[in-house]
Amino acid sequence: RLAVGRTRYGLMLGEDGIVMDDGVSARLADDHYYMTTTTGGAAHVLGWMERWRQTEWPELKVYFTSVTDQWATVAVAGPNARAVLTAVGTDIDLEAEAFPFMSWREGQVGGMPARVFRVSFSGESAFEVNVPANLGSAMWECIYAAGAPFDITPYGTETMHVLRAEKGFVIVGQDTDGSVTPIDLGMDWIVAKHKDFLGKRSLSRSDCTRPGRKQLVGLLTSDPEVVLPEGAQLVNEPYTRLPAPMQGHVTSSYWSATLGRSIAMALVKGGLSRMGETIYAPLADGRMVSARISSTMFYDPKGERING
Repeated sequence: RLAVGRTRYGLMLGEDGIVMDDGVSARLADDHYYMTTTTGGAAHVLGWMERWRQTEWPELKVYFTSVTDQWATVAVAGPNARAVLTAVGTDIDLEAEAFPFMSWREGQVGGMPARVFRVSFSGESAFEVNVPANLGSAMWECIYAAGAPFDITPYGTETMHVLRAEKGFVIVGQDTDGSVTPIDLGMDWIVAKHKDFLGKRSLSRSDCTRPGRKQLVGLLTSDPEVVLPEGAQLVNEPYTRLPAPMQGHVTSSYWSATLGRSIAMALVKGGLSRMGETIYAPLADGRMVSARISSTMFYDPKGERING
């Protein structure tokens, strides 16, 4: 039921119901779709879909083509993103009413043909400008020049990681460990109730529904200055002797300049039912760091910035 011109975020599951990738799918026409994957997941996802098309549903008139090398993308993110693209020059109506979040439009940007997607991995209002690969450098320079009056600056992957973590956006393969279902991620809202999909049956297996599964939660250290190391093991009590019963581990951890404190995400046994509890991380240097279990959404929980 996805309308032409709209996009949808989704998870891809294995037959066992475990999250294997995520991305955004856009409907370009009645019979034409465009799907993104995690950065390193394109080849695997393409092979996975081809396997099912060729072995289980060969009668379907469906064809997959990798276009990874055909497109270059510039993400323009922040409160002035719309103003910068307007300054670049475009025939696309960028106003929120005409171009809502999770939609895409096609037109000219800076005199170049482009597909523009209103999606965001930073939690900020953002436009992802897709152009033919040979125009990528020209589009970058065009946007950078138009953004100069707005103090535009490139941001790297570390900044992107901090921004996405402040919003609780997961990275498959970092915040998942090959045993995590959508329910473990607190994303049961994404699971279709009335249509079939690969992995659906497995989600009702006894192991996938048992108490005490590792689930993704946020961590706020008691000392906000302390940044937990990624991979740190977590225990229930400040034990004086180790080893101790392990309750989970830190998957993502950063200093948030916006919040003025450290933030972290972790997979914790029964974590979603333990909000507000204290858990401990025994570190290699001998420190025992305490942290409060919280929601993974540390900043802008209502999504007001992303919809700006």
